[in-house]
Amino acid sequence: MWSRALAALAIVLLLGGCASLATRHAFTHEAELLAKRGQPTRVWNNADGTRTLEYATQPNGETCWMYTIGAEGVVLDQFDALERDNLSRVKNDMTPEEVQRLLGQHRTVQRFVHSAEEVWDWNVRNEWQGVAATRFNVHFVDGKVVRTSYSYVYPYDGSAFGFGLGLGSHPYWGIGWGWRHPWGWPHYR
Repeated sequence: MWSRALAALAIVLLLGGCASLATRHAFTHEAELLAKRGQPTRVWNNADGTRTLEYATQPNGETCWMYTIGAEGVVLDQFDALERDNLSRVKNDMTPEEVQRLLGQHRTVQRFVHSAEEVWDWNVRNEWQGVAATRFNVHFVDGKVVRTSYSYVYPYDGSAFGFGLGLGSHPYWGIGWGWRHPWGWPHYR
């Protein structure tokens, strides 16, 4: 009885491992990659003679696929640079070029005069219910990373006692007073 349960568990684990390997190594050759994905957003030349093709989806997407290509055009490695384990590799004192090489093209840049910070952000996979978007932020001072953070964008429901009030209360129309539309966005007068 126990041997059957262990055998079934082993099969499930083995098949699960095969499935994850199949999705991780979807491309085996550069020609196949270029035929399916098109031209990369950027090509990085590595010190060991390999090249990394970057496929960034910012400002609206949540991925940045990196494919390392060997001398014979073989895909040696492929990963999403915006996965949590890769985001944790951003360390203090890194330069903007090092961060961009690690994470790919950023979404936006904001400058804060009083704190002398320049903050780059990336859309990343959202793991929270009730949150419209999750952003990973890298804070630079004098061209060096000083910290990282996450910020969250919450959906605006537009209602205050049945009225949509406030600054920027609609993503397209901006400022205004209005009443709540039955489909979810406020109308403005």
